Amino acid sequence: MKMYIADAFTNKLFQGNPAAICFVDQWPSEQLMKNIAKENRFSETAFTIKKDSSHYLLRWFTPGGEIDLCGHATLATAFIIFQTDAPHDTATITFTTTKSGNLTVTKKGDRYEMSFPSYELKQVPVTSEMTAAFGAQPKEAYIGRDLLCVFDDEKTVRDMEPDQEKLSHLDGLLQHATALGKDYDCVSRSFAPKLDVPEDPVCGSGHCHIIPYWSHKLNKTKLIAYQASERDGVLYCEYSGKTTKLAGQAVLYSTAELNV
Repeated sequence: MKMYIADAFTNKLFQGNPAAICFVDQWPSEQLMKNIAKENRFSETAFTIKKDSSHYLLRWFTPGGEIDLCGHATLATAFIIFQTDAPHDTATITFTTTKSGNLTVTKKGDRYEMSFPSYELKQVPVTSEMTAAFGAQPKEAYIGRDLLCVFDDEKTVRDMEPDQEKLSHLDGLLQHATALGKDYDCVSRSFAPKLDVPEDPVCGSGHCHIIPYWSHKLNKTKLIAYQASERDGVLYCEYSGKTTKLAGQAVLYSTAELNV
């Protein structure tokens, strides 16, 4: 099995969010895909099947199991396809996924733009459990697939040291902390203890919660978002209601042949 490792939402090695991408002729067993994801220990490992030159099937696995949507691994998969397999005149790759329908990635210069469904956000009360889990008190909280907590300032988000055990008891598949940015429109961090991922370095699907919130708050549709993890990353985003576009760069780290 051919596997690539690429760093997404960055143009520098050892930054952004690393993802493994496995190219297969047919789906391996779910147990094997879970085992490969556990062995890799990245926040996501993608598995993809080529249908034709611009159409692929795509699934994503965390160390804790299959997930419904993953931005950085989708970007990384498209990056590898454009680099190694797509015809020179191909501009857009379509991925058919098992849980999120069809997703497209378009190459625009040195960036790869993904079109993802936006999550609907419902405001929920801020609780003492949220404050205890994040180690800081949110001023607002919203739930979609994930929990989105909004904090007073960027420094709070950058400096927080969440309690992973307490985070795992909060609502939402992932938990995101965000604040208004100084050099960017917004700054965020993403945590996924329920998926055995303490912190997701740069979370694409999380920004399908984060960008709708800040688009409404700032009254603008195009935003530049910064993920303030140790590896960090930048996302160029556009919100249009039901769709959130996320664009970024990627860089190849390694290629491998798996003996499975």
